[in-house]
Amino acid sequence: MSIILVINPGSTSTKLALFRDSEIIGEHTIRHSPQELNQFASLYEQSAFRKALIVSFLESAGHPLTEIDAIIGRGGMLRPLEGGTYAVNDDMIEDLRSTKYGEHASNLGAILAKELALENRKGIPAYIADPVVVDEMDPVAKLSGHPDYTRRSIFHALNQKAVAREVAARYGKKYEEMNFIVVHMGGGISIGAHKRGRVVDVNNALNGDGPFSPERAGTLPISGLIKLCYSGKYSKNEVKKLIKGNGGLMAYTGTSDCQRIQQAIVDGDRQAEKAYRSMAYQIVKWTGRMAAVLSGDVDSIIITGGIAHDSRFMVPWLTEKLSFIAPISVVPGGNEELSLAMACSRVLEGIEKAKDYRRAE
Repeated sequence: MSIILVINPGSTSTKLALFRDSEIIGEHTIRHSPQELNQFASLYEQSAFRKALIVSFLESAGHPLTEIDAIIGRGGMLRPLEGGTYAVNDDMIEDLRSTKYGEHASNLGAILAKELALENRKGIPAYIADPVVVDEMDPVAKLSGHPDYTRRSIFHALNQKAVAREVAARYGKKYEEMNFIVVHMGGGISIGAHKRGRVVDVNNALNGDGPFSPERAGTLPISGLIKLCYSGKYSKNEVKKLIKGNGGLMAYTGTSDCQRIQQAIVDGDRQAEKAYRSMAYQIVKWTGRMAAVLSGDVDSIIITGGIAHDSRFMVPWLTEKLSFIAPISVVPGGNEELSLAMACSRVLEGIEKAKDYRRAE
């Protein structure tokens, strides 16, 4: 049995978990204050600081680095690539270090995994799996309507593929044998059409595409957005913040906390209920789009993410409207650490082969 270290870096935290194959044996979240992180000029320069804290956790957990058999980190902003588990190599590290495709705390996942793996004298492997830039979209899905702008695949690939594998197993089949629509509902909402193991179409859940979410505006009427951009009311950065951060439920209710909105609805807040119901309405519309992409051949609609815990939202506003398409499977939450550990285990057990990352020509 293998001991796997999972590293999931965030902007103000580093989540760590230890697994014996797919069984968790320890976990810890290291919080980082702004004062601690502000001393570093770049994200990459945080790696030594965070690495020392990880080593300290391992020792306190009774599983020092010498006992670890493999390390897997959360995938970061890389070139578009197909789903799967990737061995961390020099090409990947260089793209992350240079922030060629964007700077995000998740970039440190591969960097920390590789540095710690090199310090382990056993020569253990370092991996990432299903980063947000997974791109398996059909070519026809990428055309936006104008050649100056291409639709991009940025979504919750890690959790979407993990829950799809889980539901496929319930049917006694492999993920690659089934068609799913996966609806991930968190701070961002992504809805993907999974066709025999590939996500052939999905909304860009990060930068303004799809249904609005607790903090993102989603797809906006283009003429209204153009008018707003040239109104003089907002700067470029303020418009970007309206789309991501201050959009969606935040704009309509003043909060992106769905539990607070749920309580406001119970207390009789009609505006909160209207906004929450409208978000569900948009999710239903986008799910219908993905059903059309799959020509109606859908084995199950899988609903996941934190909002899937809310039965008030789920039953009357989602499942009752979508059940005519396919059976509904609800997998609440999104355990990124477990998903990463299972991806690593599949490679260690020989079920899957780790893929090679190559820099773009």
